[in-house]
Formats: sequence, C-alpha cells, structure tokens
Amino acid sequence: MSKQLFKSTAIVSSMTMISRVMGFVRDMLFANIFGVNAATDAFFVAFRIPNFLRRLFMEGAFAQAFVPVLSDYNENGSREALQLFIDRTAGTLAVLLMLITLAGVVAAPLLIMLFAPGFLWESGQYELAVQMLRITFPYLFFVTLVAFAGAILNARGKFAIPALTPVILNICMIGAAIWLSPLMAEPIMALAWSVFGAGVVQLLFQIPALLRLSLLPRPRWGYRDPAVKRMLKLMLPAIFGVSVVQVNLLFGTLVASFLTTGSVSWLYYSDRLVEFPLGILGVALATVILPRLSENHAADAPQAFSKALDWGLKLVLLIGLPATLGLTLLAEPLLSTLFQYNEFGSEDVRMAGKSLMAYALGLLAFMLIKVLVPGFTARQNTETPVRFGMYSILANIVLALILVIPLAHAGIALATSLSAYLNALLLLFSLLKSRIYQPCREWFPYIVRIVLANAIMSAFLYYFVDVTLWLDWSASQRGLHLGMTIGLAILIYSSALVLLGIRPRHIGLQKSVTT
Repeated sequence: MSKQLFKSTAIVSSMTMISRVMGFVRDMLFANIFGVNAATDAFFVAFRIPNFLRRLFMEGAFAQAFVPVLSDYNENGSREALQLFIDRTAGTLAVLLMLITLAGVVAAPLLIMLFAPGFLWESGQYELAVQMLRITFPYLFFVTLVAFAGAILNARGKFAIPALTPVILNICMIGAAIWLSPLMAEPIMALAWSVFGAGVVQLLFQIPALLRLSLLPRPRWGYRDPAVKRMLKLMLPAIFGVSVVQVNLLFGTLVASFLTTGSVSWLYYSDRLVEFPLGILGVALATVILPRLSENHAADAPQAFSKALDWGLKLVLLIGLPATLGLTLLAEPLLSTLFQYNEFGSEDVRMAGKSLMAYALGLLAFMLIKVLVPGFTARQNTETPVRFGMYSILANIVLALILVIPLAHAGIALATSLSAYLNALLLLFSLLKSRIYQPCREWFPYIVRIVLANAIMSAFLYYFVDVTLWLDWSASQRGLHLGMTIGLAILIYSSALVLLGIRPRHIGLQKSVTT
C-alpha cells in the first residue's frame, strides 16, 4: 500500500539524511584542512573509483539483480531453499570479488592512467594517486558484501540498517582527517586508509541484523547453481543500467584531469551537493520501490505494478523539481556557506558554483532514473536499461568534448545533466509504449499545480535573494541567511501547493498499490 511505501521511504530518507549531513561535515573539514590543490585532486580521483563502485552496489545495482530472484524464493520456495540460495550467492561473490580486488590493486597504475590521464604530466601527482588507489580499491570487496547483506534486509522490509551504513564511511574519514592526517608524512594518505577501514566496519555492522532474521550467510561455492547463475547474469547489466550517471561522472573526471588544477575538486564539491537531495529521495525511492515492484511482478499484478511506479514518479516531481531549482539558484551561497574557510577561497566558490548549477539542472533526471530503472529490473529485464544507458554515455562523451571548450569544467557537468535527461526519457517512453506503466488520469492537473508552485518559489529566490552579498559576509552571517532563505523557500513552496489544491491523495497516499 502507498502508506507503507511512504513510511519505508521516510525511514530510508531519514537514515540517508544523517549520512549526507555527516558527508557535508566531512567535506567541510576537507576544504578547511586540505584546500584545493594537486594532492586533493589526486585523492578525489583515487576515491572516485571505489566510491563509484560503492554507489553502484550500495545504491541499488546489486539489489536490482538479487532482489527479484530473492522475491521468487519468498513467493514460491521453501525456507531451506532460500537459505541455500543466500549461502551460495555469498560464497560465489566472495571468491569473485577477491580475484577482482587483487587485479585492481595490481592494475592501479593503469586505472589512474585510464581515469585521469592528465596526471601523467605531473609525476608526483600520478604516483600519489596510484598509492592511494591501491589502499582504497579493496573497499570494493567489502562494499559489495555490504550491499548483499543490505539487499537481504531490504527484501524483508528492514531498511534502516542498510540506509544508515554509509554513515560509517563519513565517520571514519572525519576521524582520519582530524587525528590521523597530522601524524603522516603525506597528510592526504590518511583519507585513503580511512576508506579501507570503513569497508571492514560497514560489513561487521550488518551481522547483528542478519542474525536476528536467522539469515546470516554461510558462504558456499555455488557458481553452478541455476539461481546463482541467473542472479549473476542479471547483475552485470543491472550494474550498468543503474550506474550510467556514475559512468558519466567518471568520464567527466577523466576530461577534467586535463584542465586547470582544481577542476577535479570543483566538480567533486559540486557533485556532493547534488548527491544530498538525490540520496535522500532518489536512492531511498529506488531502495523501497524495487522490492514492491518485484513482489507485484512475482504475484502477476500488473495494475499494482503500474500504480507503484506512478506513486514514485509523482513523489519525484513533487520534491525533485524544487530541489533542482533551489540548487541552481542558490549554488554559490550554498558553496560559500559550507566550504569557504581557510584553504577554500572565494574563487573556488565561484568556479565550483558554475559546475554546481550545471549538475543541479540534471537533478530531476537523476532522480527519475532511480525510479524508472526498477520498472525494468523488477521484471528481470536488464537489457533495455543497458541499451538506453549506452546511448546516454555516448551522448555524454560527445557533449562533454564539445561543451568543455567554451565552459571548461562546467561544460563537463552540463553534459552529464543533458545525457541523464536523454536516459530518463528513453526509459519512460519504453515503459509507456509497452503499457507496463499506465499513468493515472490526474497527471495533467498535478503537473500544472507543481509547476506553478515552483514558479512562485523560484520568483522569491530570484528576486528577493541577493547572492552577490554572500561572499562578503562572515561564516555565521552566511549560515544564518542561508538557513532563513531555505526555510522561507520551503514555506512558500508548501503554502503554494496547499493553495493550488495539492492533497495527499494526489500522490496516492490514500490509495492501495497492491492487489
């Protein structure tokens, strides 16, 4: 039912918000302690690769392949068969991941050459990035097993522990920045070690919850098991299908490595701000809606399947559009308030603001992809998202190479946003064409009301907020004014929604999405 979906989404969103807030604290410390320089560019490249993998696995890719198969077992199999499937999946994954991790550590110089070839002209920066990647790459092993445990918990309706787990990474990195970095010859290396340590702690954090459900995996080699084979067959295209945006971000890092020093860092800080609303709503919705869609498909309930998608898309529009406009209009004030301390100056705010505005324009598309891809993978159709993802990646490559010339690093961010809209539209049109998704009749008046409410909020931000004054204010003044501005914007938007007639029933909170 929609109320249960909404409650589950709220749980995941609140846990994710804690993680994102801790992430902001982490990044504020990074800006304050390390600033923007060649060493931070090297770390952000070395961190981008395992963090890219974390986003793939933690934010849905593994679940896209595993949960539909698990739902089949829940619906049609015995408890013993379910446990055997979990055990064999755990054992097979562990062995494959060990081999991949060893290969990644050995191939670290090649990976840095591939993802940041511009570093080759700065030998010290290149060698530092290779060193740090060798330390951070094993995070892949731990984070995939963490995602495996989280998928088991999510399939049983336990969302809080998996959603809270990313907080551990932020806590470890904050501790390393404050206490470990002053003790090291190269302070930035402390952050690489914190990524490795966080992976171990995150995996241990899942064990008590699995024990309570009596589903703690007892790893067994099971590569020949038909269900494990089916899951692995779905997994590779599922990873690609939900990770197109992250692949595009990695390509952006590659191009940015050829630009002026600081470009990689400016893109990183911009991406971090966009990730805040994306994680709170987009990832939360994808996490919650996938088990529901998988259950509906396993139960052969196409109407309930369509209604669940309808609910998710309405919620994305309700929250995603004002978040997109707010980030775009408040780009520099946000960056100035959060990061303009000591080593992170006003010029860094200005440059990062350009890329933040470009990334923010794509936020709505990033969220839509998170909801639309499960519409395919819940039916164990991973080929279609992969095909559309390829179109998006090709578009991103072409657009980035064109736009980087006039817009520098901001052109890279804009290319990522535009290619995300292409991906989202292709996914949506395919679901509509196949009649898997049939929109409810209330969509047109709903869109009109949402657009009008956003126009009112945007007019307030554009005409009554003087962003040019922000850089000259003290830190406390910036924080106070930003808080007041965001609070007033939310109040104006909410009031406009009520006055325009938006009610809970418009997003299905009073309707069932199950049969």
